[in-house]
Amino acid sequence: MIVPLYNVQGEIVGEIELPAAIFEAPVNVPLMHQALVRQLANARLGTHKTKTRGEVNRSKAKWYRQKGTGRARHGSRNANLFVGGGIAHGPVPRKYTKKMPRKMRRAAVRSALSAKAGEKQIFVLDTLEMETPRTKEMTKLLGRLGLEQRVLLLLPEKNESVEKSVRNLPMVKTLLANYLNVRDLLGCDHVLMPRQALEVIEAIWG
Repeated sequence: MIVPLYNVQGEIVGEIELPAAIFEAPVNVPLMHQALVRQLANARLGTHKTKTRGEVNRSKAKWYRQKGTGRARHGSRNANLFVGGGIAHGPVPRKYTKKMPRKMRRAAVRSALSAKAGEKQIFVLDTLEMETPRTKEMTKLLGRLGLEQRVLLLLPEKNESVEKSVRNLPMVKTLLANYLNVRDLLGCDHVLMPRQALEVIEAIWG
């Protein structure tokens, strides 16, 4: 697949070929969904906890006498039907971890990249270098490319100037190319990357 190659002024300076093995793979929607559910589940801490009637800090004494009051019989006020009592069948700490074979995880990333490429949502720059952080310059670049929605900016390596330039832009998220994942790909409308980041992607997922 051939896509235009842009410079930092937003001008087309050439063309670049996207590796077919990565950007023209079969788009498998169920596989991408499974990978997304796994990633979201593995991000959960699972530290939720409620106290049962045996754990609340209240008196264990019988609330009132068993007979003669005309009211229902009760023991202590720790029961779950009283305010301040325990919680019946509440959540307890647990793991939400899901497993997925490595080949399936890699195929899901290729599928997501192929879906973005098929929708013409991948933009490649010849280079992306900034001496100092300049949010205004980054905003102008995105405007010239017509990227006004959620953008995933892939970097080949840590670049503090570029990262600081987009830090205050709520529609842009930066990510190192070797940390590419299904959640970030499906959560963006456009993918922007310099040519060096494309080389990293090809080396890992090619």
